[in-house]
Amino acid sequence: MRVLLQADPKQPTPPTQFGISVSQKVSKKAVTRNRLKRQIKGVIRLFLPTIQPGFQVVIVVKRNTSECKYEHFLRELEELLIKAEIIYGYKREHIL
Repeated sequence: MRVLLQADPKQPTPPTQFGISVSQKVSKKAVTRNRLKRQIKGVIRLFLPTIQPGFQVVIVVKRNTSECKYEHFLRELEELLIKAEIIYGYKREHIL
């Protein structure tokens, strides 16, 4: 999951890129899938100031997440970013 794009130390590190994938197995309705993507994008925006540059992250939404609330996405994504050590200076500590 950790891919650094920096090849030359003189070159600036590019910003972290995120991809979000929500398949039709989660929901057949595009409205529901797009709502999930918007919620995840909102959570990512909260963490942008603390995210290290140079990563490429793909978020794949699993089944049974259409009934999850925004707060659940916030906690879950925070835990995953800390576990992957993408958030600056945080090791198992919660931001919220």
